[in-house]
Amino acid sequence: MRRELNPGRYKIMDTVSRSHEPVLITGKRSNVVLISEEDWSAIQESLHLTSIPGMKDSIIKGMKMPVKKLAGEIKW
Repeated sequence: MRRELNPGRYKIMDTVSRSHEPVLITGKRSNVVLISEEDWSAIQESLHLTSIPGMKDSIIKGMKMPVKKLAGEIKW
C-alpha cells in the first residue's frame, strides 16, 4: 500500500531514513511503526535467507572464518 503524507511529515521520514531507527506512531485506533524502505528491504532479505534450510548455519560459519583462510582469488 502506498500513500502520500502531507508535507509536514517529510521531516520524520528523513530522520528515519538517515538514522535507521524505527519510529512508533500512535493513534486513537491503532499504532504503526515507520521504518525506511532500505531497512524494510534488509529485513525482507534476512527473513528470506534464514528461511532457506542450512543457510543460517552457513552464514555463521563463514563469518567465523579468519580472513587469512579465504581464497585470494575466486576461480569461476
